[in-house]
Amino acid sequence: MAKEVFQIHGVDAYGKAVLRKQLRRSSKMAKFLANLEHCLIGMEACGSSHHWARKLGEFGHTVKLMSPQFVKPYLKTNKHDMVDAEEICEAVNRPNMRFVPIKNVEQQAILSIHRARQGFVKARTAQANQMRGLLSEFGIVIPPDIRSIHKRMPDILEDAENGLPGTLRKLLERLNDHLKELDRQVEELELQIKLWHKENEASQRLETILGIGPITASAIVATVGNAAEFKNGRQLAAWLVLVPKQHFSGGKQILLGISKRGDTYLRTLLIHGARAVIRFAENKAEPESWLRKLITRCKKNISAVALANKNARIIWALLARDTKSTPITLRQRMLPKCDWGG
Repeated sequence: MAKEVFQIHGVDAYGKAVLRKQLRRSSKMAKFLANLEHCLIGMEACGSSHHWARKLGEFGHTVKLMSPQFVKPYLKTNKHDMVDAEEICEAVNRPNMRFVPIKNVEQQAILSIHRARQGFVKARTAQANQMRGLLSEFGIVIPPDIRSIHKRMPDILEDAENGLPGTLRKLLERLNDHLKELDRQVEELELQIKLWHKENEASQRLETILGIGPITASAIVATVGNAAEFKNGRQLAAWLVLVPKQHFSGGKQILLGISKRGDTYLRTLLIHGARAVIRFAENKAEPESWLRKLITRCKKNISAVALANKNARIIWALLARDTKSTPITLRQRMLPKCDWGG
């Protein structure tokens, strides 16, 4: 897969190479694949891969996407387009290969909003940290909280006795306006996500789980769809890397912390939601509940990951089995006497 040049490698039922061809997007790519006999096509999950997967599916082909990290081990020699196409062709035929769900247009659209919102949030945090750093050079310290900046910045700009030069005041005023604009962009994108969430039944079902709100629910539905690529909830939790990293050798098994693999965005949302539930449940949950015992037995970060893991398994059950009922285990056993909105 590339922006302009595509390399095709085809094999027969016995694995013998029968096709090697280079095509360009603008002229021959779609026409050649439309006239090609129906077959299995493998691609790396990269830029524009979901677009081509949908298009090739319309032509009648069976399309499977694979993560590049799972294709890399099949590389035999130096890297170039022809060898890359050959390794993809070999990897797609492996019986134990893991595949990436193909996203439809609606899923990609709402994920684009999530990515844009995430970028604005990062830019807002960077802008706030920059303003705090500049003010600290002149002896004005603001707590590390964006709300503190919004609250104190008008007084700082109007205070004529704090020793700030006029040049810096103009700069801070400009940066403060930029920070407010980033806030507005984040709020508008969140509103679009919530409107999409209200129209999507699967996303609304996920919101019934404790620790999952519209942002998390919509992101999960847009990413995994109906969770058909996962056989059970354990696989979904492992795909999100909500399980400990293992080192097993010589009969000894060592469990480490979670790694940075998987979808970082979804994992972050699930763990932050679990932290909110734990903070609420410390005083509200019954002493004999599962979560209260977990908090007593483990540290808070470990408890948050464990709860996020459990939520991931419930998510798979709601999506894969098309269940419409609220998970009873969490709502009744963990926080039976409180009204938690997710």
